[in-house]
Amino acid sequence: MSRSFRLPFDKIGVVGLSLANRDPKLLARIVVGSLLAANLVAALILLKPWGGSPEDLARELSSLQRQVQQRRAALKQSRSLLAKVETARTQGDQFLESYFAERRSAPPLLLGELDRIAKEAGMKPKEHSFSSELIEGSDTLEMMTIVGNYEGNYGDLIQFVNGLDRSPRFIIIEQMNASPQPSTGLLNVNLKMYAFVRGEEPLPAPSEPAGAAEQAVGQ
Repeated sequence: MSRSFRLPFDKIGVVGLSLANRDPKLLARIVVGSLLAANLVAALILLKPWGGSPEDLARELSSLQRQVQQRRAALKQSRSLLAKVETARTQGDQFLESYFAERRSAPPLLLGELDRIAKEAGMKPKEHSFSSELIEGSDTLEMMTIVGNYEGNYGDLIQFVNGLDRSPRFIIIEQMNASPQPSTGLLNVNLKMYAFVRGEEPLPAPSEPAGAAEQAVGQ
């Protein structure tokens, strides 16, 4: 009668170790196999192929594609807005250079323009005075008030007003008073006008109310 027997688990380990001691190649195979198994486990942990089904991965890819499209659309809109801002800035600078006289040269420049328009219209220019004040919200732009006196007939005055309207210096008539001279048929005309000036640097804080100082020019 044959007998069966079982070795305890720890006995098997002892036997395997004993065999490995007898066969170094077997020991090397055991070590290499253990390292390979550890690497496989680490790779599975890092890659996590069980993290989502193909449907989940497809949804994630679709979401990423939508995000990319949204970012591209936002970038395109930002570039378009930046181009419009640059265009507006350029046009604004051109407007200022064309219609706003430079602060230091504004009085003689504006006076010369008024004299030119008056002479072309047949009006006789007389005294002028200039005063200025800052435009609210800006420390480099000013509104200049010009008070001028002229002499001429009614037709000359109409041409003078039309000339001011066509002037590239952007001169605005605020108030006009005309009184006839006795026995001459001419008019004494007093005009209050506005023009605009610009400066490269902000004005210093005034020590007295803006517009208090005036520059008078007589002819």
